[in-house]
Amino acid sequence: MMNKNSTNNARIIHDYIKYLRDAKRQDHSTIDGAMKSINRFEQYTAFADFSKFRAKHAIGFKKHLLSQKSLVTGDKLSKATVLTITRHLKMFFQHLVTQMGYRAKISYSDIEYFNLSEKDTRIANAKRKRNVATLEQIMQMLEAMPCSTAIEMRDRAVVAFVILTGARDGAVASAKIKHIDIADQSFYQDARDVNTKFSKTFSTYFFPVGEFPSQVLNEWIDYLVKELGFNQNDPLFPKTKMAHNKNQQFEAAGLLREHWSNATPIRKVFKQGFEAVGLPYFNPHSFRNTLVRLGENLCRTPEEFKAWSQNLGHESVLTSFYSYGDVPDYKQAELLRKLAKPAESASPDMEEQFKQFMQFQKMMGNQ
Repeated sequence: MMNKNSTNNARIIHDYIKYLRDAKRQDHSTIDGAMKSINRFEQYTAFADFSKFRAKHAIGFKKHLLSQKSLVTGDKLSKATVLTITRHLKMFFQHLVTQMGYRAKISYSDIEYFNLSEKDTRIANAKRKRNVATLEQIMQMLEAMPCSTAIEMRDRAVVAFVILTGARDGAVASAKIKHIDIADQSFYQDARDVNTKFSKTFSTYFFPVGEFPSQVLNEWIDYLVKELGFNQNDPLFPKTKMAHNKNQQFEAAGLLREHWSNATPIRKVFKQGFEAVGLPYFNPHSFRNTLVRLGENLCRTPEEFKAWSQNLGHESVLTSFYSYGDVPDYKQAELLRKLAKPAESASPDMEEQFKQFMQFQKMMGNQ
């Protein structure tokens, strides 16, 4: 049976989940991350009532985190992970101090002790070099993927679909056949059915990544409809059917008319696909980075990059730059090598390029 303290904690956590979901409009994965952080703190304090929180608890918890090891790597928790956890706790207690029954018991200044040192914060916020698959590597993997069975065809089509649309894996897992318009070359991410970030509804038009991915997707949809008899409301990427073999062991035995319950099988497809051609693993979400880099090379005007950014579901072009951009290492090196060469005479369209650059800067400033 829960004691009074843990019952009080459970009640306020339930209220906080509702606040994050309905008031702050956070998605499930963000809320889940916050709950894991709060649970870590509760375990550290032996589930003491939140109303008893003091600065010493924040100070001790930070030291505790900085000494903990990651279950995945075996190394100490990264400063970035510690910063995320302490920010979750700070936000939680800042909310808590506004609630009846906690206002007079928790000091707002005590909550500030969740802050990491300036040094640790700089380390946590430092941007790491991001390995991004090239379009050539993705095509190499896609072309090598087998397609002799329904499951193999589905897996190959998943990879083709992600590079065509840049869709997040949750959206891919929940997409239905009806959301794809082959004639229009588009994916209608309808938040009533598709698991989109922030439940946002928008259309994505296939990115110009070559004919082969489109061909793979078209063949897959034809197979689903004409060979398997799927209808428009059936999943675009159906779940694997498992059955017992003659040795009474489970094995894949075709497809069900059901969606995957999560994106784990999609990540497994990508991992196996890259391993098969001797390439490092790039997860599905990283294909969005590939597409941003492609856009940097193909887009010639601010308007074109704005359209490219919107196609990824970004309301602001700044999101594409800050989340996936800055000046990437490869571009930084390229620009510096150019600067090292003797200056060439200005091209006739230099003035026009400068005008476009200034227009771009103005547009970004108005976002």
